[in-house]
Amino acid sequence: MTSRQRLRSLLTGPDIVVAPGAYDGVTAMMVEGAGFPAVYMTGAGVSASHGLPDYGLLGMDEMAARVGLIAGAVGVPVIADADTGYGNELNVTRTVREYEAGGVAALHIEDQVSPKRCGHLAGKEVVARDEFIAKIRAAVAARRDHDLVIIARTDARAVTSMDDAVGRANAALEAGADLAFVEAAQSVEEAAAIPRLVRGPCLLNMVYGGLTPVFDVKQAQELGYRLTILPALVIGTVVARVAEALSELRETSKHPAIPGGIRPQDIFRHVGAEAWDALRGRFQAEIKQHPDAAQ
Repeated sequence: MTSRQRLRSLLTGPDIVVAPGAYDGVTAMMVEGAGFPAVYMTGAGVSASHGLPDYGLLGMDEMAARVGLIAGAVGVPVIADADTGYGNELNVTRTVREYEAGGVAALHIEDQVSPKRCGHLAGKEVVARDEFIAKIRAAVAARRDHDLVIIARTDARAVTSMDDAVGRANAALEAGADLAFVEAAQSVEEAAAIPRLVRGPCLLNMVYGGLTPVFDVKQAQELGYRLTILPALVIGTVVARVAEALSELRETSKHPAIPGGIRPQDIFRHVGAEAWDALRGRFQAEIKQHPDAAQ
């Protein structure tokens, strides 16, 4: 079973799929190592790792390169942020092909005006509904593997209205999208209404400190969501803990204790050191068993 087939199976299973956000190899491997069934490649996290805010400042090539890095680091399905598709329908076509070649199991395309910005910030704009649907049609047509999951994201709730957002989500599903992502519901009641009003499976974005006040995975499942992403969990924790550690070093001139007593070997264990050691040991053992082959 491929990672795309695995994701499709998970999405039709009894439990909601939980995909914490990762932005590089080590964070993706830590999500997988923690036992989660999927990894979400967060565009906000990737932007931050480049030293940039989530203002649509990265291009398709930079994002696709990170797709390949993350998908190559883990065995679980990767769900990736593809922003606006980086242009018109032609750009969306190339984006889907590059992301697909990079190994993602799913990607989402949104209806913000480019350059976009984080879905939980003010000042967003959205394109006309017809333009958005044309992009979704292009994304669906561009995939070579029909198991690739196309997610249609709309930011219209914060720009126009809830009715418009639901209408866009339904139109996108009719155009062939596999999953709907209505961003930034602004109350528990709105979050609960989306899976009832949208005629297809829905994704919930959990952003702590964001606009949507739902932070319990079990509650999200009870509301009817099939997938939840947590894009800021890892990058937010990293930024907060690193800021604390640097502040302590500056104030005390002493190396702060690392949370959990993490040692260098523990860090390397999270990125597969044991497998690499075993691989080297295997080849060394073969040389010992067949010394003539080494001459």
